[in-house]
Amino acid sequence: MVVVTDDRPADNEPAAAGDSRASTEPAASGPGPKRLPLLLVLAAVLYGLDLLTKSIAVAKLTPGDPVYLIGDVVRFSLVRNPGAAFSMATGMTWLLTLVAAGVVVAVIRIGSTLRSPWWAVGLGMVLGGALGNLTDRLFRAPGPLQGHVVDFMAVGWWPVFNVADSAIVCGAILLVALTVFGFEPDGTRSTGKAAAGKEDAA
Repeated sequence: MVVVTDDRPADNEPAAAGDSRASTEPAASGPGPKRLPLLLVLAAVLYGLDLLTKSIAVAKLTPGDPVYLIGDVVRFSLVRNPGAAFSMATGMTWLLTLVAAGVVVAVIRIGSTLRSPWWAVGLGMVLGGALGNLTDRLFRAPGPLQGHVVDFMAVGWWPVFNVADSAIVCGAILLVALTVFGFEPDGTRSTGKAAAGKEDAA
């Protein structure tokens, strides 16, 4: 009598150690979606809002004739600003124009690799604000690279500002906070050297 044997392991038997078919590691989740669309949409909204409010301010306000909203604290006051945000560096208009253009290029390049929604929000705010003020530098009087930015909002003793200035400052604060608390542009969170040492020891 011929005995036929089958040396193949049963399907319900555990695979032997070292078997190439065995998988002891859980499937790694892929990286999150890229956040460039979120960055660009937010930047476009802020850019449009900045252009709209500046156009209204130029049409409705007269330099030197402020409109008071809440006592003497909150007011609209039209100012042509040759300097940076909040009227700083007023004698370096052309340099500020080049810096703003560089910021726009840098943000778009970084944004193409972003996977963190919060980083996209922060950079979108910076991009929208930079584009708003850059447009003034390029197209407003007295000429290209020398254009004066339209500022029209004033609160207390704070220098007169606009939507673009607010977006840049708020975006920068958000980015600093994300960096301090360890949120990375790729969507991960850094836990510090101590946690990394524990993982290495494990």
